[in-house]
Amino acid sequence: MASKKRVLVVSQHFWPESFRINDICDFLLEKDCEIDVLCGLPNYPKGKFYGGYGYFGKRNEVHNKVKIHRVLEIPRASNTNFRIFLNYVSFPFFSLFHIPHMLFRKYDKIFIFQTSPVMMGLAGLLLGKLRRTQTTMYVLDLWPENLYSVIKIKSKFLRKIAAAVSNWHYRRANKLIALSEAMKQQLHSRTKLPDKKILVLPQACEKVYEQDIEDKKLAKRFAGKFNILFTGSITPAQSFETVIAAAKKLKSESLYDINWIIVGDGMSRQWLEEEVKKAGLDDSFIFEGLVPMADIPKYTNFADVLIACLVKSELLEATIPAKVLSYFAAGRPIVLAMDGEVRDLVNNDIKCGLAGPTEDAKTLADNIKKIYSMSPAERQAMGQRGRAYHFKHFERNLILNKLYNFMFNTHSRRYKNPKF
Repeated sequence: MASKKRVLVVSQHFWPESFRINDICDFLLEKDCEIDVLCGLPNYPKGKFYGGYGYFGKRNEVHNKVKIHRVLEIPRASNTNFRIFLNYVSFPFFSLFHIPHMLFRKYDKIFIFQTSPVMMGLAGLLLGKLRRTQTTMYVLDLWPENLYSVIKIKSKFLRKIAAAVSNWHYRRANKLIALSEAMKQQLHSRTKLPDKKILVLPQACEKVYEQDIEDKKLAKRFAGKFNILFTGSITPAQSFETVIAAAKKLKSESLYDINWIIVGDGMSRQWLEEEVKKAGLDDSFIFEGLVPMADIPKYTNFADVLIACLVKSELLEATIPAKVLSYFAAGRPIVLAMDGEVRDLVNNDIKCGLAGPTEDAKTLADNIKKIYSMSPAERQAMGQRGRAYHFKHFERNLILNKLYNFMFNTHSRRYKNPKF
């Protein structure tokens, strides 16, 4: 009987925080792997340690057969630039202290789930070099570009340092996974890795998003109105300025029966709530806060349309945002304010919604009005086209099998994104 493959996963964020690395680990368990996770102390998105966690508690635990080793980190607290900076540098620094005892553990592969900051993968990269263990880095946030969307850095000197640090990390991975061809080309130019060492693969959404779950009590709260739903992190990249401007336009046109339901949390939530009040829209916006992932289908089930926007960014334009992928699975009409090929995908290839230019509030409002004017049957057909496309191209097992095969060098047909 073959021994189980042992994988070290390095990710600053892990359960009980809600990130897709949780589902990737579940998939690796399904593949009969043994998993160790090196991660931080859970504090995202509110910036406060979750109950029971802190500097002196729950540093090692087991969840769903995954052995978790928690690294000290300074929480994001108020999500100011200074606190985010401290959070960014504390995790990679303290993760280095875990290398000595991990040197005595044999891992077949090291997998780095690279959100921000890029330095979070430092311990995994160094351990891979010391033990000559292959490292695969899944690049979710390309640095330093993603850094600039969170922290405004104008100094050319500091930008040069950020670029050098980012490139140093990417060059030390044996394999890279990119979200788009454009990101792949960026990584290839920086690392000179051969084509076969960089895979283009979108994020797979969890199977829960495919469900239709009726919650009569929840649906009753929002009955009788046109419900526009946003789910996910509330951050500067989501361009809520565009959403507010579109909401003001629709209200000025006497469309008062619209609910803007915001499910999620993040560093921009307080700012968003304040801006909503300033715009006189607090009677239209409902902030549900962070809810368990399993409850998201209870919201999408009664939503009339799902909304997502992004700020202008060449790299963001070149990817299918993870949020949009989960919206496809939900089977509801989508309205977007995004540039790039995702706009063509939604408007022309799938016809599962209406997508306009990035930061274009007028077009966003006009597209919402068009879906608002449709019959329930038309909206249902639009949403079902997105779900059908999801099952054909983006279903979780399809995507994660490609990731597994790439990581372990098994022979299989490489994933080909239908648009990217």
